[in-house]
Amino acid sequence: MSTRTAVVTGASSGIGAATARRLAEAGYRVLLTARRADRIEALAAELTAAGHRADAHALDVTDRSAVDAFAASLDGCDVLVNNAGGAFGSEPVATGDPADWRAMYEVNVLGVLHVTQALLPALTASGDGTIVVLSSTAGLDSYEGGGGYVAAKHGAHSLATTLRLELCGDPVRVVEVAPGMVRTDEFALTRYRGDEKKAAAVYAGVAEPLTAEDVADTVAWAVTRPSHVNIDLLVVRPRAQASNRKVHREG
Repeated sequence: MSTRTAVVTGASSGIGAATARRLAEAGYRVLLTARRADRIEALAAELTAAGHRADAHALDVTDRSAVDAFAASLDGCDVLVNNAGGAFGSEPVATGDPADWRAMYEVNVLGVLHVTQALLPALTASGDGTIVVLSSTAGLDSYEGGGGYVAAKHGAHSLATTLRLELCGDPVRVVEVAPGMVRTDEFALTRYRGDEKKAAAVYAGVAEPLTAEDVADTVAWAVTRPSHVNIDLLVVRPRAQASNRKVHREG
């Protein structure tokens, strides 16, 4: 294919970094965005050394003026992968910190909104744009201790479904990928505020949770379907996980 441009948010680690690698391998020019400039610059250098086209752009998706400036600097965009997000805290609704809830809404919902709004004109002008929203199975069902994250990911899910309705007839697909249990270096550790024991317990006894690469493969597959094929919602879990709370643990 002729070189097409894909923007990946939250590309400094985990699913975002893995997705950037997969899209680069698929022939896309990849624009890596994240707050941690050193990490995305290192990834861009890695991809460039491997013969791919990649550029790093430090960006906080919750900063609308920065997002608008980033969008204005681009010469086009064909694919947007809204991956930036995160979970903070695991307290019940009764004692949850409103600051954590606000922070999760800011990045998981408003961050997606900011980048999508800013790049939508370019995606539409491409004549064949694709918007991917990385939500979560938390956006489809609730579980104890997940109130703020569940609420935020339900917001991301609703944003994706509403946007698809509103763009019907325009040359832009809206794809939602909702991962279940994915083991990455940072997600659980961030959620449990650096408590390595609690983070490890999430995956205890699960022989093969999903990896970032598993989700990246799923995103790349959805993005590279023929233009007339829209993968509205793809839920991907490890075989050991039947629902948010039904998980087979060995031993």
